[in-house]
Amino acid sequence: MEQYDVLVVGGGAAGFFAAINTAERNPALSVAILERGTSVLNKVKVSGGGRCNVTHAEFIPNELASYYPRGQKELKGPFHSFMTGDTMAWFESRGVPLKIEDDGRVFPVSNSSQTIIDCFLKQSQKYDIKLKKNHAVRSIGQTGDSWAVETTKEVFYCKKLMIATGSNPKIWQMLQSLGHNISPAVPSLFTFDIDDPRLKDIPGVVAKDVAVEVMGTSLHSEGPLLITHSGLSAPSILKLSAFGAIELAQLNYKFEIKINFIQQDAASCLEVLMKNKLELSKKLVRNTPLFELPKRLWIKLVQASAIADELRWSDLNKLQLQSLSKQLTKAVFQVHGKSTFKEEFVTAGGIDLKEINFKTYESKLFKNLFFAGEIINIDGVTGGFNFQNAWTGAYLAAQELSK
Repeated sequence: MEQYDVLVVGGGAAGFFAAINTAERNPALSVAILERGTSVLNKVKVSGGGRCNVTHAEFIPNELASYYPRGQKELKGPFHSFMTGDTMAWFESRGVPLKIEDDGRVFPVSNSSQTIIDCFLKQSQKYDIKLKKNHAVRSIGQTGDSWAVETTKEVFYCKKLMIATGSNPKIWQMLQSLGHNISPAVPSLFTFDIDDPRLKDIPGVVAKDVAVEVMGTSLHSEGPLLITHSGLSAPSILKLSAFGAIELAQLNYKFEIKINFIQQDAASCLEVLMKNKLELSKKLVRNTPLFELPKRLWIKLVQASAIADELRWSDLNKLQLQSLSKQLTKAVFQVHGKSTFKEEFVTAGGIDLKEINFKTYESKLFKNLFFAGEIINIDGVTGGFNFQNAWTGAYLAAQELSK
């Protein structure tokens, strides 16, 4: 049996951030982190391709909140207290210089997630935070004014309990048995599996600015589009997967999408094509990509329009031009499944938002029980937003944990 002032369950980003900020504010407190595995901060290690996408360079609280399909309303208040600039200052003041990339993502200058991990471990040692590995939680309960956490090895008691275990079904089940409502978990960041001749043999091709909609729904997005070995990815798709997480799960990940590759309507596109029929009359259609489309994608769309490789612009009839215009502005693809986006497994689902005080991240049902990170029904699109949610919740909770 061990007794602590503050016990943090979960050795991930939110757990470490909460423990460190608690101990920094009140070094007299005894603080411990319980981790079920043999290593800590695994998600930090693989995030951002091993570089750790710490946050996103959006510095207006309400704008930042708009990147969260679930939790958008609830995060506006917390982001006014701790958000992107605060996160960057926190790391840089502890010896981790950061950089903002062209797409707004923020990384350590070292380009290594190990830099973030080393920072957390150093701060933990500095404040004598106990790190208990291989402690899978078996039960959580109250004993008088204390919380009791039973693991596979022993029982821990604490005055204040922070749970930051991410998308952990077993922990959710324990909290549900205590009385918390849990929104069912479904994948939130994933790529679309598509088997279509227009995408065959051109993995790695990127269309810079497309519009995508899920047919039969109100889901739509814009942005870059990446053709992969199994289908489609990049921000335009990942935004749809995040904002449509629940709806797409209900469709069993089988649905149609419509892509406008050039962000123009069909009539405007046809005008450009008619003009090029005159101006590029002697050139092969396949060799003259328009609208700044990658050549390999252009060729695929030309072929899908029943335009033979040997045809020149002057050879095209109106029907062929209309067909090409349709492929460019209203191309329909059948999605038949999903794949995890890189190593970043993010879910929608978790503790009901109505049951959390977002000024302190304390449970409204139980005193001295706190949550942070993906254990709550909050998730963001890709680009550092899920980490920012973790930092914000953990920091605000630490203000209360340290009292």
